[in-house]
Amino acid sequence: MSSPEASQSWGPRWWLARSAGALLVLFAVSVLVFAATEVAPGDAATARLGPQASADAVAALRAQLELDRPAPLRYLDWLGHAVRGDFGASYASGRPVGELIADRFGNSLVLGLSATALLVPLAVGLGLWAGLRAGRRGDRIVSGTALGLAAVPEFVTGALLMAVFAAGLGWLPAVSLLGAGQGPLDEPSVLVLPVLTLVSVCLAQNLRLVRAGVAEAARSPAVEAARLNGVPEGRVALRYVLPAGLGPAVPMLARSTTYLLGGALVAESLFGYPGIAALLVDATAARDVPVVQAVALLGAAVAVAANLVADLAVPLLDPVQRRPR
Repeated sequence: MSSPEASQSWGPRWWLARSAGALLVLFAVSVLVFAATEVAPGDAATARLGPQASADAVAALRAQLELDRPAPLRYLDWLGHAVRGDFGASYASGRPVGELIADRFGNSLVLGLSATALLVPLAVGLGLWAGLRAGRRGDRIVSGTALGLAAVPEFVTGALLMAVFAAGLGWLPAVSLLGAGQGPLDEPSVLVLPVLTLVSVCLAQNLRLVRAGVAEAARSPAVEAARLNGVPEGRVALRYVLPAGLGPAVPMLARSTTYLLGGALVAESLFGYPGIAALLVDATAARDVPVVQAVALLGAAVAVAANLVADLAVPLLDPVQRRPR
């Protein structure tokens, strides 16, 4: 029997509270991002003109970019435009920030969706298989392999994959650069190594959570009763064990999806993939504050949306959590 803390009122008030919490999180992130770009050393004027520029030239450019206005006023002005989808223009290129993000977001979206399409069935399938064999040889092999993957840093995994499949066997390109006007789907081979690198990072934790949830669900009274009533084992696994076992793993899967869709910094940098993460690195080096702020806020919005989806998925998987308090 579930505790009052575990049960949730899955109705309009519950969703209103979740939505209000999401908006508060986004507001807090906007404040933190703006404050972080303010306290970082230097600014767009000094980054653009270089260390040899005169004080007068720096002051003139600061005035042109409105960097001499008080920070609270600039924050309110930026937030007011941001909620309307206007993030201003890039200090470095002069192009609208929305255009710069749109150019890269599609690439990161393709990479993230490809990695997610591989991660979810692997984590769920292997976790279900190992959980149903908890304590047996197959479970030990799968769990041990997952633990080994979790112990290897992302850049090491990427470098090893590059050494084997690009430098050694020559099957795949070592870098994931795209030509002018090309998208990743025009050259699918450039996705393979970054996708495998990203999946290796996220697979271990998700697999182990699914395995633990399945192992616990397989010992529940409902599952035991289904088996005693002669329900086929395959139906028991898919109808009773898997939905209950996925509950604990759904939040982690949501966070992994956020990580993948947002563009993984190490993977994109290691393979030269032109995604959102690479754009953030370039903008940070150039002190291109509007781009940094927009990418950070976009990442927060994706994370909040993914967690809201996870909040919806958990009650759907576990009907007990839909009981009113």
